[in-house]
Amino acid sequence: MSTETLSIRLDEEVKRRLENIATITRRSRSFLAAEAITRYVDQEIQQLAEIEAGLTELDSGQGIPGEKARRQLREHSQRQSRRKPK
Repeated sequence: MSTETLSIRLDEEVKRRLENIATITRRSRSFLAAEAITRYVDQEIQQLAEIEAGLTELDSGQGIPGEKARRQLREHSQRQSRRKPK
């Protein structure tokens, strides 16, 4: 995998915390930043795909009316609150 350089600006506190993690983990700041950005990008891509799938379902008529969804969520929440903790 080839890599490219990316310059970013960080708040001083974030930079200090990143340096602290780098010291503790014995990893470079660049490695940690690249890992964090990769995770963020992967998460955003997944979330956007799920949103797009949901919109496609709605466009095809597979959704449920808002009031019905709210009622189902209320009922589910009530059932959960009545469950006894283990």
